[in-house]
Amino acid sequence: MTIDIDQAWAWLLDAQQGIKSDVTISFDSHGDWHSPYSVTSAAQTLLTCLLPLVRHSSWVVAQLGQSLDGRIATESGHSHYINGFESLVHLHRLRALADAVVIGAGTASADNPQLTVRHVSGKHPTRVVIDPRGRVPAELTLFTTPSAPTLHLTGPEATVARTTAEHCVLTLDKNGQFNPADVVALLAERGLTRVLVEGGGVTVSQFIEANTVDRLHLLVAPLLIGSGRPGLQMTPIDTLESALRPSMRSFRCGDDTLFDVLLSGLTA
Repeated sequence: MTIDIDQAWAWLLDAQQGIKSDVTISFDSHGDWHSPYSVTSAAQTLLTCLLPLVRHSSWVVAQLGQSLDGRIATESGHSHYINGFESLVHLHRLRALADAVVIGAGTASADNPQLTVRHVSGKHPTRVVIDPRGRVPAELTLFTTPSAPTLHLTGPEATVARTTAEHCVLTLDKNGQFNPADVVALLAERGLTRVLVEGGGVTVSQFIEANTVDRLHLLVAPLLIGSGRPGLQMTPIDTLESALRPSMRSFRCGDDTLFDVLLSGLTA
């Protein structure tokens, strides 16, 4: 018997839900997986990469796709598609493992995403739109389709049109933004303890700088854009002594490279 990537993915979904799987794979207290059968190289990579998320019931993972020179879009905002199809599949796997997927107002308005699981098997997460000023158009797919629940987070003074989304008000900080820890806490109160912060770059940067992200999945495509919108944008530092130096693992993802960056104590 040989375990392929589809069987490995089915086992990961079952393992996360505590369901006994027909696929003979197990993991130990150190977070290593084992199988008495042959496992294809693609399945090995998938298990090694995603088992740390399956083993924990609470996490925040941020995801970004970028070019070699750190751009997530051109100057005009065009970003489809910087990364290859395999990276898109990886993103959908992250969605399937998450209880909630979070995006900022800019990404919601510019991309009009569905934020559902389509390229792999798995359940749709709750879609969360961070919109402090209530500027996201009400006609977006997130607010007009019933394929997955949507939570619309705004500040107390925002005027919001009636949509299919659930509206929730959060306090703003002195800069007119949400405290990322408040967003994570609000979702946890609703039982949404596995959180994927999908974008855009500003939102991901805010969550990382607030020390709320456990892991960053950074997908780097083999192309140079040369200009355009940067990925991470955090408070400038004066010297490299102040730079973050996290531990990380790397995996091939088609032609792209996936960097699994450990930012907190969420180990394998």
